[in-house]
Amino acid sequence: MNRRREASQPPHLPGYAVQRLLGSGGSADVFLYEQDLPRRPVAVKVLLGSVDADVREAFEREADLTARLSHHPSIVTVHQAGVARDGRPYLVMEYCARPGLGQRYRSERFEVAEVLELGVRLASAVETAHRAGILHRDIKPGNVLTNDFGRPVLTDFGIASTVDAGGPAVGMSIPWAAPELLAAEPHGDARSDVYSLAATLFSALAGRSPFERPGGGNEAADLVGRIERGAPVPFVRDDVPDRLRTVLARAMAREPQQRHARALDLAQDLRAVQADLGLPVTALDVDEHAGPAGAATTSAAAPADATRVRPVVEVAPHGAP
Repeated sequence: MNRRREASQPPHLPGYAVQRLLGSGGSADVFLYEQDLPRRPVAVKVLLGSVDADVREAFEREADLTARLSHHPSIVTVHQAGVARDGRPYLVMEYCARPGLGQRYRSERFEVAEVLELGVRLASAVETAHRAGILHRDIKPGNVLTNDFGRPVLTDFGIASTVDAGGPAVGMSIPWAAPELLAAEPHGDARSDVYSLAATLFSALAGRSPFERPGGGNEAADLVGRIERGAPVPFVRDDVPDRLRTVLARAMAREPQQRHARALDLAQDLRAVQADLGLPVTALDVDEHAGPAGAATTSAAAPADATRVRPVVEVAPHGAP
């Protein structure tokens, strides 16, 4: 019988006092610490000491990529990264105490208005990552936290890659993965993240993952087969408008070329649904100075150690002046 591993001991970190364990994953534990100065609670992700070099490299990449993106209001903020005295790398992030989407989507009924706002905010985060040349590759409810202001924030860039990297997304979560990432020779691009984002929104509306069959076989092989066939299990909700269902169906099309090309395009369609329903249209925060989605992650014109703060601009909805 498989058992969950015991959590590791939290490391001693100067300037921080450990409070309790928040959660454990396959290669890391997350602890709640109290920072001395400034005084605030923080979440500290600590890599296990027994992991191999590839996992350690992925962890270091997560620290770098998340820090590069954490100026965005819908991406978790990274405060610090380092190596503890016992040799374990750690990542200090903002602590999101409120229940996240992963804790809520199966037990709560999400109103359409909340899902639309959630989608626009997350799409702005994904678009910003893509413009920086970064694919997330594991967007799912469990990676959507809620900050102290009640806003969703995207986290866990542990298996992220540059847009032009063609390797498989090892560690991705099958229920929300795009079909091309489950192929014998996995390949993905920005449209794979668009798919996973739409699948996450589908889950918020349905109360389950898109290809989960209530009362049926839902093992990994069952889910993969349904994902490859491109037929999400329908859900019954009279309050979900047909236009929203159409938007999600397009974003989750089996063939990537049939999906929205950019997270920005998905966001604009969601904003159009908000306008149709007479709801407030959520501001879309995108990086004004970054290149288009799919741009390279580095520039020959800037030194590798340069730090640039890039402003965020609001994009008006379709048809707005």
